[in-house]
Amino acid sequence: MKTIFEKIRSFAKMNKKTTYVILLVFIVGGYYGYKKITDTSGEPRYVMAAATKGTLISSVTGSGQVSATNEVEIKPKVSGDIVYINVKSGQTVQTGTILAQLDATDALKAVRDAEVNLETARLTYEKLVAPNDALSQLQWENTLAKAKESKSSAEENLKKAYDDGFNNVSNAFLELPAIMTGMNDLLYGMDKNLGGSVGQQNIDYYASYAQMNETVSGKAEQYKEDVNAKYLDAKNSYDQNFLAYKSTSRSSDTKTTEALIIQTYETTKKIADTIKSANNLLQLYKDQSMERNITPKALVDTNLSTLSSYTSKTNSYLTNLLGSTNDITSNKNTITNSSRTIAENELSYQKFQAGADTLDIRNAKINITQKENALSDARTTLSNYYLRAPFDGVIAKINAEKGDSVSNGTSIVTLVTKQQIATLSMNEVDVAKIKTGQKATLTFDAVEDLTITGEVTEVDTIGTVTQGVATYNVKITFDTQDERIKPGMTVSATIIIDVKTDALMVANSAIKTNTNGTSSYVETFATPLAGATNTQGVPSTTLPIQKTVTIGISNDTDTEILSGIKEGDLVVIRTTTAAQGAKKTTTATQSLLGGGGMPR
Repeated sequence: MKTIFEKIRSFAKMNKKTTYVILLVFIVGGYYGYKKITDTSGEPRYVMAAATKGTLISSVTGSGQVSATNEVEIKPKVSGDIVYINVKSGQTVQTGTILAQLDATDALKAVRDAEVNLETARLTYEKLVAPNDALSQLQWENTLAKAKESKSSAEENLKKAYDDGFNNVSNAFLELPAIMTGMNDLLYGMDKNLGGSVGQQNIDYYASYAQMNETVSGKAEQYKEDVNAKYLDAKNSYDQNFLAYKSTSRSSDTKTTEALIIQTYETTKKIADTIKSANNLLQLYKDQSMERNITPKALVDTNLSTLSSYTSKTNSYLTNLLGSTNDITSNKNTITNSSRTIAENELSYQKFQAGADTLDIRNAKINITQKENALSDARTTLSNYYLRAPFDGVIAKINAEKGDSVSNGTSIVTLVTKQQIATLSMNEVDVAKIKTGQKATLTFDAVEDLTITGEVTEVDTIGTVTQGVATYNVKITFDTQDERIKPGMTVSATIIIDVKTDALMVANSAIKTNTNGTSSYVETFATPLAGATNTQGVPSTTLPIQKTVTIGISNDTDTEILSGIKEGDLVVIRTTTAAQGAKKTTTATQSLLGGGGMPR
């Protein structure tokens, strides 16, 4: 069989032009065949990067709100009226600045009184320990003499009180007999001018007449019984009192005289009560007559006038007799007290001459301490009326006005610190990495061009669980303050967990974990691939090898390598497969050599 090349040569002898066409077909077919044999479009492509050294920063991020480090409601410990407010909303104040004042009039008086009491106690102590002098000696003698004079004066006044009391009794008995006789005639006489029945006493006439016309049944009878009982009681007391008066004189002893004065006072009081009851009965009679347009008997008005004069006289006697009784009692008490004062002064004078007693000195010191404590308490109470700033800060809100009445615990001013913090809510994975003292950078949605630094100052030890998810609050203080930042604004923070300098690191995508999760490794080639560091990568028919590595800290892009590779080693960071081109198509053409068809 002739070879194809011989056929071509034979055919070329017949047609030279056709020969060129056949050669072209062979060349094109050979190109595509070679390309198919060397095509790597379906093979893996490896992108690699070198392990480098540098600074690796590990951090976590979170968001939250801005708040003041301290916010407090300034409330008074006492109640009162606000007389002064010294601040305005937004004002910056220093520690101790007076913010407001309540009316402290009573508290100021208490402080003044406590100061006076303390000064008095100190003077007492100084006088106690001071040596005796002529002036003190004379003062003690004068004090003792005054006490004796007071007693002597009271004794003289007591004698006079007995004399005045006896005179008042005598004056009373100048009128009391006539009053008792007049009362007897007025009540138990049978005055024809009244028009009563024969043998009817005046008291019965008044009662029976009033009873016939009374609107309240039994009232007249009640008045009659009341005046009758009181008259009989007064008459009995009067008779006994009059006998005692007859048997007493100015020379009688003081006890008898005092008893007579008291007895006469009680008798006069009973007579006055009888007069009042008689007046009630007569007035009832008169009122009943006038209600029925009946003119009362003229004698009734005369008797009422008589009773009025009796009342005036008995009241005068009662006043005088009671005054005498009180004078006697007062002077007797003065004598008793003076006697005690004299005895006390005599003993004190003896102690004065002997010098200060150690117990007295100790007691004086204790008294000073008590007065100092009382003054301190009064000043503390006074300070409660002045509301002061407990720390440097800014007045956030004023909740009351001058003139308002406030009670203990009412909020008057809201004070916040100028120092602000960010409070973030972190998940349980991130919060386990956060510690106090770690640095952070903070940005704010409301202030786009502002980035400040801060420091973690507090991490919750107990989280808040919501729907099975635990979150923890983390507080970050600002290193600098910016007036544009306000409490309540949204803040984003990046907290630096760890920083490694001169750390060997590779991209995170280069780190892989074995199937059981016990170790980490990277992929590399025993023989470096040329051009493998370009972004498209290069194919390789050889699979990469695994190198076990020990990793350290990491961040969002890089991971620290502690052992396993060295600086400059190329590791696989990404593996891709190039896309296949359009599927090749095969079409059959008539062979110029008369054979079967062949691919184009």
